[in-house]
Order: sequence, then structure tokens, then C-alpha cells
Amino acid sequence: MRPIAKRSPFADKFPIWAVEHNCILSKDADITIAFKVTLPELFTITAKEYEAIHAAWHKAIKVLPDFSIVHKQDWYLKENYEPEIQKDDLSFLSRSFEKHFNERPFLAHHCYVYVTKTTKERMRRQSSFSTLTRKHLISKEIQDKEAMLKFIESVDQFERIINDSGFVSLERLTDSEIVGSATKKGLLEEYLSLTSEQDNFTLQDIHLGVDEVKVGDKILCLHTLSDTENLPNEVSTDKRFERLSTDRSDCRLSFASPVGLLLNCNHIYNQYIFIDNSDENLRKFEKSARNMHSLGKYSRSNQINKEWIENYLNEAHSKGLTSVRCHCNVLAWSDDRAELRQIKNDVGSQLALMECRPHHNTIDTATLYWAGMAGNAGDFPAEESFYTFIDPALCFFTQETNYRNSLSPFGIKMVDRLTGKPIHLDISDLPMKKGIITNRNKFILGPSGSGKSFFTNHLIRQYYEQGTHVLLVDTGNSYQGLCELVRQKTGGKDGVYFTYTEENPIAFNPFYTDDNVFDIEKRESIKTLIMTLWKRDDEPASRSEEVALSNAVNLFIKKIQKDNTTEVSFNGFYEFAKTDYKTILEEKSVREKDFDLANFLNVLEPYYKGGEYDYLLNSTEELDLLTKRFIVFEIDAIKDHKILFPIVTIIIMEVFINKMRRLTGIRKLILIEEAWKAIAKEGMAEYIKYLFKTVRKFFGEAIVVTQEVDDIIQSPIVKESIINNSDCKILLDQRKYMNKFDGIQEMLGLTEKEKAQILSINLNNHPSRLYKEVWIGLGGTQSAVYATEVSAEEYLTYTTEETEKMKVLELAKTKGGDIESAIKQLAEQRR
Repeated sequence: MRPIAKRSPFADKFPIWAVEHNCILSKDADITIAFKVTLPELFTITAKEYEAIHAAWHKAIKVLPDFSIVHKQDWYLKENYEPEIQKDDLSFLSRSFEKHFNERPFLAHHCYVYVTKTTKERMRRQSSFSTLTRKHLISKEIQDKEAMLKFIESVDQFERIINDSGFVSLERLTDSEIVGSATKKGLLEEYLSLTSEQDNFTLQDIHLGVDEVKVGDKILCLHTLSDTENLPNEVSTDKRFERLSTDRSDCRLSFASPVGLLLNCNHIYNQYIFIDNSDENLRKFEKSARNMHSLGKYSRSNQINKEWIENYLNEAHSKGLTSVRCHCNVLAWSDDRAELRQIKNDVGSQLALMECRPHHNTIDTATLYWAGMAGNAGDFPAEESFYTFIDPALCFFTQETNYRNSLSPFGIKMVDRLTGKPIHLDISDLPMKKGIITNRNKFILGPSGSGKSFFTNHLIRQYYEQGTHVLLVDTGNSYQGLCELVRQKTGGKDGVYFTYTEENPIAFNPFYTDDNVFDIEKRESIKTLIMTLWKRDDEPASRSEEVALSNAVNLFIKKIQKDNTTEVSFNGFYEFAKTDYKTILEEKSVREKDFDLANFLNVLEPYYKGGEYDYLLNSTEELDLLTKRFIVFEIDAIKDHKILFPIVTIIIMEVFINKMRRLTGIRKLILIEEAWKAIAKEGMAEYIKYLFKTVRKFFGEAIVVTQEVDDIIQSPIVKESIINNSDCKILLDQRKYMNKFDGIQEMLGLTEKEKAQILSINLNNHPSRLYKEVWIGLGGTQSAVYATEVSAEEYLTYTTEETEKMKVLELAKTKGGDIESAIKQLAEQRR
């Protein structure tokens, strides 16, 4: 008969006595205070910032008393993205986006710091005295309560120093977060099950054997850094990440990053710093050095050891360094033995990237796993640590986390460049509230083929779906698919697409409004329009001519507000000026040299019925663009037309300024693609200047998109008006402009950190995913690179490839104009 393995009751071995007042008390009278740590985002930290973080940890640890333990624990758990498809208000494209990322695997990161006060005796215990080797744990009483109060005060200082650094923040864990509640797992329960799944409360056996350690079905493997022989010759706060660096830029990661987010498996990275009595440690080394000197003639290794010890002592005494002990380990697991073998290899290779010698520890796995429990660092076996100083010990801390979601209801969905997980990003409201930016305007720069149109389509679509009034000025039909989809989904209520063709030329009615209200902005835009038709740029109007035109417009508006029979169009205004206003001028005896009515009517005749451009300002469609939430002006065909372009430009600006002034409390957005160059040339610079300086006051934002480097460097309009008043700058792949980038950097006021991020775009894209990366900088203080990855449905909506676009439109015709159905069918074929 096989012997039955003897099992110990969990309560007999469990080292935690109580959790009270946000403190963990062990049965050996150790006290631990636990913190949740928020680290900076990956790929956003420079070498100087890593040094500042390192210095903050150093200062914080220095305030802790002797016989304290700082245990930093980083959890990296594989999770799958859960799409938000349960929302009722999701649009067709939003739902497609969420389904595209359904079950997308990513590595979730949680970081904790446990600060423990123990005793001199506990700090020196070997693994043979672990709580696992004792039959029963007898609770001890805290003897020196005054020392404990001083320890709690020092931990408060520790917390304040870290939080004041501005890079890392600590948040003290509460009792319920440590032990859990009826509906949520606590930290201790998560560690004892090695999972953060909140829907799985099943208790699992823990097998702490000599040959194998298992938690439920999970088999553990442990790699340790506990001997100086396994450590690199040099350590540093950070190092160059070659895959995202160029000969002109550096991407930096922390020294220990290879065993952090770059290790793609379920694992916990434990980092310990044991603060002994430094003076006592140094005295012990002095004695050891003397012994080595005495034994030097018997062995050359004794002489070498003596030199190493003396170097350590010289360093400590000359620089006033604190002697501490350190230990790091990577605890990984899997429920599949084949996968576990691969994980062992992966962990070993990542440690080798740190220039460490991988040591797969099979002896103390159970003891080190048990000591890694929050509040049980005092149970750590002393022989598994090595002596060093605080500075080099801190180099083994990981200092970055993955991208975080913005805590804002408004925003756009982008993708984490490392894991491919969707993230919610607010680049408008939250940065304004925090004071990171002072306006919502955006400047977008990207060469042809960099994914610029995809990003802007993705941005605009999400803004529109969150209630924004969107007006787009385009020169290449980039938004035709999205506009058509919006028009169809809203039954023509939104999605107005203006473009010029010979068969269907662009047409407006500047005098039409739904509510018959003409505010000062509307009146001024009409006057500016007629003045542009009447006078050339080099022919300024006299004061008397301005007054006469103003009177004519105001009197005509009063007439159409009272008289329903008057034609509300430019034709109606022309006839009013020819008859009623002529009579009024004659009654006032206005001289011809002050206002030449005949000349005025003659110049405007081409826009009156029967004239060459009679269609332009006499649209028969009663269309008030104030209420339309998605409008596209495609002006490619007329951007070089000397007559049509200035008029269309004024109409566009009038439409948006009217929205800006009248739609109070509603978000407004105007996006001007390459058309801004034509606008700037035609004397419309004042509109651009006015727009970018004023739009922020009316809950609006202006976005300008360009692809030519010379445009932003040479145009004073862009430099003075657009760039200086755009706190959000968005750049796409700039490798085509590598040799010109110094000029771009100077023009946009980019820092070296931002330059390094921009030049890393698309350098290390995942081969199995189709996406382009984009850099977003806010106010010169916050920036990161994100991925624009979309579903097949979104791709077919946004595409600017002529063949793909025509295929969608042709298939839609066969389905009675149903573009959504056509997109769905083609998307399924692509998949």
C-alpha cells in the first residue's frame, strides 16, 4: 500500500496573524505596510528621468530604520481583452473595432511595494528556519512599540519622498484590498492562487515539495539572482533599447526591463533590499578581510577575496555608502510542462540580456515563494542574498509599466504598441483640466503613405460618435467613405458631402437659415462674401463703400424677415439692390463716387441668374448647415480656381464660425487637410489666425493636417498661427525626413525625448499585426507612441486606395446603395 503524503493544515503554516489599520502583522511580530505603485509608461522615460526615479528611491530607502526590508513585487499576468460590445449605443464601426480585438492577449502589470520592520535575528535566519519547517507558529508580541511607531513615521516619509518625485506614485493598500471581501479577492488570496481573476474563488492545494512546487495546477519555476558570481560586471539605471533606437536617437528602458514587460509569460519579479545595520556589516567585513590576509599565503583566492572586500570597504567609507543586502528572483509558472520548459528558456535568455548568469533554483523554490507573500519578507532565507550598496541594488528595480487608460469619459481608442491591447486615450479634455495644454487644437504631420488619413478618419469618426459637430475641408476624397456611411446611417440628417463636378457643381445659399435668425457673425460673413466678389485683393474698399454694402445687407435681411414673398438667395439680394436699395440711395442723395451702384451690380452680375456662376450662391436646397453634425467640403477641383475658391473658403469659414458662436456647450471640430495651403495663399490667413486663437473659447478645436516638411518650415502662417496655437502635436513616420528632422524639431519645439520617440515609430512593428504607429505630444510635457490598428470594416471605410474604394461603392450600388452591407461583405472576404 502506497503511503499517503502527510498534509499540514494551512492555518498552522500561514505566517500572517492579522491585518489591521492598513498594516500586516505576522506571527513573528513583523509589521508590514503595503503600497500599490504607479510607474511611468513604457518607452516614455529618458536617461535623466530614470536617474531621477532612481535617486527618489534611494532617498526614500535611506529614511527607513535598520532591520527593515523593502520588497518590490511586479506581477505580469497574461490576460485577454474583453470587448465592450454590451453597450447599446455602439455604432457599426465601434462594434467592429471591439470585435476585432476580442480575446487579444496582452500582459497586464501590477506593481506593489511592501515595507517590513523585522528584527536582527529574523534578518539572519537561514532557509532551515523558515516557517515552512516548523510544525506550529507561535505568535509573538511586539516588544518595542516605540520603535514600531518610529517605523510607521519613517514609512510615511518614504511614501512622501516617492510621491514628490513626480514620476512614481504610491497608494497605501487598505485592509480590504489586502485580505479581500465577499465579492473581491485580496492581495494575499491572489498570491496564494497566482491569479487575479475575480470570478474564480476556488481554493487550491499548494504543494511545496522538494522537487516541485505547485499552486493548484500551476507548476512553478524560479530563477534567482542571489550570488555575486551570477551578476553582471556593471549595472546602471537604464540602458539603450536597440530595437527602437537609431543612430540619431536613443530609446531607453530600465536595466531590469528584460524580466519585466519584455518577458511575455505569467511571472512575478521580486526585488528585495534588506537594510541591516551598516556599521556592523562593515565591521564584519573588516574582520573578514583580516582573516583573508592571514590565509593569503595558503590560497591565491583568499588574496583576491581580500582585495574585493577592501574595495567594498573603501567604497563604503570614502563615499559614505550604506551596506545592504539584495536579492531578485523571477517566479514563473504554467500548467503545461512543455510550455514550462519554454518559459524556463525564455526567463534564462532574458536574464542573459541583463548580462546575468541565469540560475534556475530548484532547492529553495518553496521557501522563496512563501517569503514572497505580502508581509512575510522577514521569513526570507539570508543565504539567498548578496551584499551591495543601495544604488546598485536599485538598478535591479523595473521602472516602467504598460500604457494606461485615460480616466475620462471622452476620448478615442488607440492601441498599445507593445501588446496590441486597445486603450482609451483622451487628448482633449483631461489634458485641459490638468493644465497640460491650454487649447485643444492639433497639428498633424506625416508624409504620404504614413497612415495619416487612417488616423484622421479614426479620430474624426470617434469624435462624431461622441456628439461632436465635425466639419472637414479635404483635397483628396479621404473622408468620402466615412461621410457616406454617416449619411446612410442617419437617413441624410448628417453626412453632407460638398464636391465640385461639371454635372453637379458646388452650390450654397448664404442667406438661408432654418430659424430666420441672422446674428452679427452671420451678417459679417455675408458682407465679407459679397465684398470678396466685388473687390480684388489689391483693391481695398473705401469707408463709404463698406457702409453702403453693410446697409444693403442689413436692409435686405430685415425685408426677408418680414416679407415671406421675397426670394431668400443671392438673386433676391441682387434684385433688392437693383430696385429698392437704388431708390433708398437716390433719396439719400448718395454720390456715385461714394458708392457706384452700377459698378457694384455689374461686377456681381455673373453670380445673378443667367450669369456664368449663377448656381454658386442660389442653391434651391433649403440646407442649414448649423444643424448638420458631419460635413465634408472636398475642394480639390477648385483649389486653383480664382473665382470659386475664395467664395467657397468664406462659406466654409462662415459655416464653422456660425457653429462655434451659436452651438453653446456642444463640442465643435474643424479639420483642414492640405487645403490650408490654398487658403493661406488666397488672403484667407486672417480666418486661420482668428480660428486658432478663438476656437478654444467656444468648446472647439481646429486641426490642420500636412505632409510636406517645407510647408511647415517656410510658411509664416503655419508657424505663427497654427503651430504656436496647437498644444497637441501628432506626427507619423518621419524616416523619409530623417535628414531634415532637425529643422522640424526646431520648428515644432520638440525635446530630445520627443525626437527619440518620433524616430522610433514603426521600427519594431509586430509582423502578424497590420498597423501604423503615431506619436502624440501634449503641451511639450506628455508624449507617447501609439498604434492605429483597425478592423477590416474600418479599413474599408477609411481606405484612400482608389481600387478598394471603388469596389466598396460598386458593391453598394448592387445592394441598393447600402454601403454598410457592402463593407460587411468585403470585410468578411478579407478575413
